[in-house]
Amino acid sequence: MSYTEERVLETLPGVRPVLEQIAHKWSILILTFLCEEPKRFNALKRRLDGITQKALTEALRKLERNGLVQRTVTATSPVAVEYSITPLGRTLQDPFLALYDWAVAHQGDLAAAQERFDTKP
Repeated sequence: MSYTEERVLETLPGVRPVLEQIAHKWSILILTFLCEEPKRFNALKRRLDGITQKALTEALRKLERNGLVQRTVTATSPVAVEYSITPLGRTLQDPFLALYDWAVAHQGDLAAAQERFDTKP
């Protein structure tokens, strides 16, 4: 597929909501953690330092709605809810790992650019 400006503008209405969902800071981390193994809600919350219960619930619902995460309720006492990545969600693993590798490789460059920007007269 060619990525001309015209093609991007043409496909933007359909693609933008998808990119907004998967590029959300919590979505990337949630999907990355679920690639390892299914996790219960509280286990995810503990792993995602700083996320509120409301933010995690909303992110998981959006991911489930988009077919990237599956929610499974187990009728135990107390009721257990487990989240797992779907086959569609797993297709994001390689792009996320590439983005992570890029961030690791360029974190110094980004810090230097921020320093230059912040010290400009």
